[in-house]
Amino acid sequence: MGTATKLAFAMFLISCSSGAILGRSDTQECVYYNTSWEKDHTNRSGVERCLGEKDKRKHCFATWKNVTGSIEVVKQGCWLDDVNCYDSSECVEKKEGPDVFFCCCEGNKCNEKFFYSPDLQLVQTPPEAPSPPLFSTLLYSLVPIMGLTAVLLFSFWMYRHHKLPYPPVLLPTQDPSPTPPSPILGQKPLQLLEVKARGRFGCVWKAQLLNEYVAVKIFPIQDKQSWQNEYEVYSLSGMKHENLLHFLCAEKRGTNMDVELWLITAYHEKGSLTDYLKANVVSWNELCHISQTMARGLAYLHEDIPGLQDGHKPAIAHRDIKSKNILLKNNLTACIADFGLALKFEAGKSAGDTHGQVGTRRYMAPEVLEGAINFQRDAFLRIDMYAIGLVLWELAARCTAADGPVDEYMLPFEEEVGQHPSLEDMQEVVVHKKLRPLLRECWQKHPGLSMLCETVEECWDHEAEARLSAGCVEERMVQMQRQTSTVAPDDVLTVVTMVTNLDFPPKESSL
Repeated sequence: MGTATKLAFAMFLISCSSGAILGRSDTQECVYYNTSWEKDHTNRSGVERCLGEKDKRKHCFATWKNVTGSIEVVKQGCWLDDVNCYDSSECVEKKEGPDVFFCCCEGNKCNEKFFYSPDLQLVQTPPEAPSPPLFSTLLYSLVPIMGLTAVLLFSFWMYRHHKLPYPPVLLPTQDPSPTPPSPILGQKPLQLLEVKARGRFGCVWKAQLLNEYVAVKIFPIQDKQSWQNEYEVYSLSGMKHENLLHFLCAEKRGTNMDVELWLITAYHEKGSLTDYLKANVVSWNELCHISQTMARGLAYLHEDIPGLQDGHKPAIAHRDIKSKNILLKNNLTACIADFGLALKFEAGKSAGDTHGQVGTRRYMAPEVLEGAINFQRDAFLRIDMYAIGLVLWELAARCTAADGPVDEYMLPFEEEVGQHPSLEDMQEVVVHKKLRPLLRECWQKHPGLSMLCETVEECWDHEAEARLSAGCVEERMVQMQRQTSTVAPDDVLTVVTMVTNLDFPPKESSL
């Protein structure tokens, strides 16, 4: 073979390799199908044009079920940049016996046909006869080029594999706690999209499960107890309620030391009440709706309810009530989340091994800060009520109803102890000085907010036995909105006098 021929052949090989190295994808459109097209208000089938960032590869995918030998397509369409789909021209599911079959591929409409081949193996070819001298010469000439190409391809794959699709830079950089374990991305059809929050026991991801978004809370293995406790609370009878976060399932992912513990729940785009109040102010009606639904959820959680269809729901104390653990649905309905510290109280059974001084310091009741808790059911429920008083204060501070400026969002006691208080800081302010967040003077001039202030003060009372129950707070919030909805602006002065002498629903001395 002449030098020119060898050079041309080498250039051809390098150009072919460079296409793979640059990660180009010729996927422009995919076959589209959605079995839930009526619910999602989409087309049932057709062709979907794949859109995405220029440096990201685009793929097609298909998901289907095998119901007693009959293939039922669930969804087909475009898929995000995923290393598991690279350089696959056919859509083939290779996993052994999945519940939902999934495959992805590269190339226009490559998902039009899809296959299941769990035992796909390379066929061993018998040894060939000795190569002729010409082939040996060619082989020795190409070995260095092929070796270099392989190194480049492997380096690029490692770079793409670690960079995509969900880089660690999505995690908050100001948080000094360790980075959570890398989530397992290869188990489909659940695909993690981005980190939305981080807490004491793990991080929360927004994920896509077939055609809907879900939230995935990932615990490292060292926090197994919190994962186990939250899973057990969600699994209790009667835990399906509009104002409690909807639980879907729990899973263990990975093996040996790489095990991660997952809790999969409904996803709410607006996030937590903390996040919402940081970015938004609330009207009077919005405040009433949020506070009512929040109190309704806590009242249901605290209640012991026998005779439900799925069994007896015990009374449950949350023990970490705070605005970060109150999630908002699209219509601003509140639902309570994060039951990692919750305690259930079943008749004739102890609450189990527990420590009194748990929760978030800023929201700890005086008796918790002092370490002087009476380990009875009602004592734990009253601790939740103290924290609800602080959350109601946060709502009032961001409400536009009062005739005065609306302050920037601040956490309870942030003015007194800053953003990172120690236990001693909170003990000094709450226990020894008996201070509470400031109730603004202008709030007292609004008939509804003045009622709210009275309720807040009775929730965070220093004496636990004097605090309102969650059911009473819900009644107060309903009455508060009903009372103010009948008030015309010209009647405000009259109403203030009337509200001051208003008979509230009686306090429940026993929870």
